[in-house]
Amino acid sequence: MVVLLALAEGPIQLVPDGTLFLHIILFLIMIAVLNAVLYKPVLRVLSEREKLTIGRRREARSILSAVEERLDRYERSLREARAEGYRLLERVRAEALEERQRRLDEVREEVARMIESEKQAIAAQAEEARRTLETEARRIAAEISTHILGRPVARSGV
Repeated sequence: MVVLLALAEGPIQLVPDGTLFLHIILFLIMIAVLNAVLYKPVLRVLSEREKLTIGRRREARSILSAVEERLDRYERSLREARAEGYRLLERVRAEALEERQRRLDEVREEVARMIESEKQAIAAQAEEARRTLETEARRIAAEISTHILGRPVARSGV
């Protein structure tokens, strides 16, 4: 190359000469060497990096979709469990209300029987008291008549 530069020491020529081919050949050799040594390895690393990045993105997307699916399943099962709990609670509440109503009906029937029994007992006691009072009233009336008249009075209807 020094030889070529020594030859070109003259004024700058704008007309192409034989060194132009030498420059083109050197340029092509430099492109080939740089392509083999620098560009291809860098491009290979960049393509591998892009593949890994795209692969990681795909992996991340698949993980996110799996997480979303699991979250949806969890929320759906949670809603179903809540609904089942509410149904169970409503059923227990309805059963309790039925039991309460049944007991109230039983107590009302018992109270009605007791009231009827007490009414009959009171009626019997009233009738007994009426008979006792009537007998006592006649006896007292006979005594009063005996005192007032001064003689024994015969009791009628006894």
